[in-house]
Amino acid sequence: MLDPLLLPDAVHAAREKLRPWINSTPVHRWFTLEKSGLLPDDTHVWIKLELFQFTNTFKPRGALNVMLNADAAQIKNGIVAATGGNHGIAVAYAANRLGHKARIFMPHTASPLRRQRCLDYGAEVIGCDSLGQALDLAAELQAKENLVFVHPFEGPYTAQGTATIADEWKHQAKTELDAVIIAVGGGGLIAGMGSYFKQVWPGIEVYGVEPTGAPTIHTALQAGHPLRLENIRTIADSLSAPIAMPYSFALIQKYVDDIVLLSDDDMRKGMHFLFNEMKLVAEPACAAPVAALLGPLRGRLAGKRVGILACGSNLDIAVFAKEVFQAQLS
Repeated sequence: MLDPLLLPDAVHAAREKLRPWINSTPVHRWFTLEKSGLLPDDTHVWIKLELFQFTNTFKPRGALNVMLNADAAQIKNGIVAATGGNHGIAVAYAANRLGHKARIFMPHTASPLRRQRCLDYGAEVIGCDSLGQALDLAAELQAKENLVFVHPFEGPYTAQGTATIADEWKHQAKTELDAVIIAVGGGGLIAGMGSYFKQVWPGIEVYGVEPTGAPTIHTALQAGHPLRLENIRTIADSLSAPIAMPYSFALIQKYVDDIVLLSDDDMRKGMHFLFNEMKLVAEPACAAPVAALLGPLRGRLAGKRVGILACGSNLDIAVFAKEVFQAQLS
């Protein structure tokens, strides 16, 4: 039975509750892509620009929703989170807006830009060796000090928060979608959005996209249970979650039709394409869905009405330039 928090009316109520602290991000019909000859005839494309959200990613929706529904006494003790970057910025933003103290564990390899954004919002940032270690350390501190742990992708209020993107999209849409393509890290985004879309548009196909160097959910689905990967290697640090978790994994098993894998070069080409065609400075995760549509999903989605989620844009301009230049060479 589906968690009542993820029923459409509950998700819509959550979106209304979040409204003071989030942007309603636009949906655009991508006519130039449709007419470019890169897709089969009669394939229609819409792109939702969630990279224009506060903090430049979708992440504040889940972070705010967790905090707004946390125990009032516990949240006074503070908030703790683990992140590769984007989630930490969102937690820092949400804590700042709601008047709470946040401590964030972040790998030393995380982007200096993302670390600084967390500091700018007043969070304390604690360095560690990996995202897996960050998750472990955050859980330890939460138990020790009875803090509110805002997980980067797991839990009912996180999924409900990400589902508000789908609720917003449905109310913006001029037509029902046949398919939607969503980048996958730990799975919280596609779990929430997929569960909502499958309820309101039962015929929709939900596709996730993961890097070949971080196929956590793809591997877990093949195994039939959540698991942890030891070796993660991808330019898409937003998609580098090493672990699948039970709540989001169960939703993915039920509501996601397929997970496709992309190489780093595929994502670089997607970044280059989004900049050339829409002048968007997209991080690799944000570029993954369009790269999937132009690549492994091109034939499968021929003639369909396809939605693409542009999920985020938090990367240093020098890194962006390097990756886009690399795309031109490959």
